[in-house]
Amino acid sequence: MKNWSLLLLTVVITLLAACGSPEKKVEEPESLFEVKDGVYTEFYPGRKAVKYRGPQDENELRHGRWFFYSENGVELSMTEYSHGKKNGDSFVRYPNGMMRYYGHYENDVQTGVWITYDQKGNVSQEKDFGSPSTPVAPVQ
Repeated sequence: MKNWSLLLLTVVITLLAACGSPEKKVEEPESLFEVKDGVYTEFYPGRKAVKYRGPQDENELRHGRWFFYSENGVELSMTEYSHGKKNGDSFVRYPNGMMRYYGHYENDVQTGVWITYDQKGNVSQEKDFGSPSTPVAPVQ
């Protein structure tokens, strides 16, 4: 009887050791951005299409022209930055590629005339934000 018990115990231990608990494969979250040669690129999930792209300064702030793309690669917007602040031209397009609006920033503030278009490309609104040195009266 002792031999059978010892044999059974040996078989059980061997089976447990052989089976063991399968290692759980821990998947690391997919990195959706990269910075290469000072250019930041963010991807849509799956990393098959670029979402945002633009240069950064030495402090990793937006600096230069930044673009936003749809998942199928259509350029939907561009904004110019200077050390993290919007400075320069900016535009946004409809998904069909037609211009939605266009304007200018100075030190993160909308300035000058901003033009809004309908989906067919017709001007639907013009709004003058003035210049930073000439404040625009508040809308009543």
